[in-house]
Amino acid sequence: MSTSPATLGHRLKTLLEQIYPDLDADPLAAQVIEAFWPDGRPHRQRPRKPSNNMWSERDALVITYGNSIVDGQHKPLDLLLDFLDRHLRGTVSGVHILPFFPYTSDDGFAVTDYLKVDPALGDWSDIRRIGAEFSLMSDMVLNHVSSAGTWFTAYRQGIPPYNGFFIEVEPGDDLSAVVRPRTSPLLREVETVAGKREIWCTFSHDQVDLNFRNPEVLLEILRVLRFHIDAGVRTIRLDAVAFLWKIPGSTCIHLPQTHAVVKLMRVLADFATEPVILLTETNVPKAENLSYFGRRDEAHMVYNFPLPPLVLHAMLSGNVRYLRKWLRAMPPAPLGCAYFNFTASHDGIGMRPVEGILPPEEITRVIESVRSAGGLVSMRALPGGGEAPYELNCGYFDAMSRTFAGEEKLKIARFLCSQTIVMSIEGVPAFYIHSFLATPNDYEGVAKRGINRAINRHRWSYPDLRERLADPGSNQSIVLRELQRRLRRRGQQPAFHPNGTQLTLQLDDRVLGIWRQSLDRNQSVFALHNVSDEVVEMDAYLLNLIDDEDWRDLLNGEIIQPDGKIVLAPYQCRWISNTA
Repeated sequence: MSTSPATLGHRLKTLLEQIYPDLDADPLAAQVIEAFWPDGRPHRQRPRKPSNNMWSERDALVITYGNSIVDGQHKPLDLLLDFLDRHLRGTVSGVHILPFFPYTSDDGFAVTDYLKVDPALGDWSDIRRIGAEFSLMSDMVLNHVSSAGTWFTAYRQGIPPYNGFFIEVEPGDDLSAVVRPRTSPLLREVETVAGKREIWCTFSHDQVDLNFRNPEVLLEILRVLRFHIDAGVRTIRLDAVAFLWKIPGSTCIHLPQTHAVVKLMRVLADFATEPVILLTETNVPKAENLSYFGRRDEAHMVYNFPLPPLVLHAMLSGNVRYLRKWLRAMPPAPLGCAYFNFTASHDGIGMRPVEGILPPEEITRVIESVRSAGGLVSMRALPGGGEAPYELNCGYFDAMSRTFAGEEKLKIARFLCSQTIVMSIEGVPAFYIHSFLATPNDYEGVAKRGINRAINRHRWSYPDLRERLADPGSNQSIVLRELQRRLRRRGQQPAFHPNGTQLTLQLDDRVLGIWRQSLDRNQSVFALHNVSDEVVEMDAYLLNLIDDEDWRDLLNGEIIQPDGKIVLAPYQCRWISNTA
């Protein structure tokens, strides 16, 4: 195998020596290449260089389950494509379909077979059809599999290679420092042909962790990745990747071997002929999250996890002080990388990412406000015992039901302001389907399924949804129309390129002000967001508008005089630009 530093083989060998120092890296690198490019399939001779050309201001995503829309007659994936075509074409460029594989629990995140589509949703032809019309993101649930899946069943029966696919814990292993996102017991006792074994389960006893210390596990996951890419997937979401590698006596989160595995996948993506993007899902504090950019050699994109709770706090408090301070300290994404911005997802609103950003008393205020809006709180276990809030379970639309002051009016305007912030800041914006649809909390779902997260995983009856969208006065119609309008306007502005220049402005504490500039420096946009229920008036000179240019609000067409006044109604957003 060639040893030139630029070659695929050399890069893989270097990483494999870090991951598996006791193994011969040369034959293992050849196995990795065969797993990802079987039968000698071609790959790039030189790696794709980091650039800002893999996304643009026209990019935005919708996050959805395959069965977020049902009617009892048609395949849910067919209904999803119909909804996308009718309502989101020209508004979003891509769709993240949450795990669409057969599963046993956690709404898809306990996968039984990575190579099949859940027949209750449709089949691979339906996935390919969506991927032909929208850029497709899928989940690589690589930390764990279902306890009822084929891999774990084969493990219990002692069938190679699966008899080495899972983590067996010995009685003397020190697990006291392990970081957990759940309160369930870490270990599960199971019967195998070799006797009883204690098996590692980070998330639940139905989600058994894979043993990446066995290279056969890595190779099998790479074969799955290739299968999904061949099916049209272009963005791979690495679910729960932070917990990938376990060493007793350590925290078992963000270990060097985990980062090396992500780097290896990045090498494969860089040499792939297809434009594959890696997105890491790490719901952790800022520094830990940003570490997955590596040195431009790990993830292309990382979730901006502090954003959902910070935007929520700003909207409920009517004050941007903490959001602005955090935003000002955020570094620009490295070349070839981007932030993945969102407020709502299939999970709850994570509270760990604001540790050290929001004071404890402000976190308590957010929790109490969400509870008063009918939301729930999920806890996590702390090392050494005890619990702490892990996430808030509430639809983001309903989380805007009332402010800290108890104000319940202007809910829709408050919500639209929160989503416009996501559109305005550096990065690629993504919107949960239930944000587009102003979906209320699903208490019936919680009662039926027994999990807090069901509150934000409603399944719309398509006939009911279409009726509401046809009613111009419904919450669903109002919110969808306005988000469509703003996103389409955004997609026409080069200043909103995910890597365009960003500067956070020091304005009234009720106004989040952001200056964005296009990569070619021709367009500037001053994005202003009034997060309060009060009218705010400010001098235009505070924005340093250049005198000899024409300035106009892109959202309402108003001409702005550089020496005049700018007035923001409660929760109003303004995009003031030197080009229309």
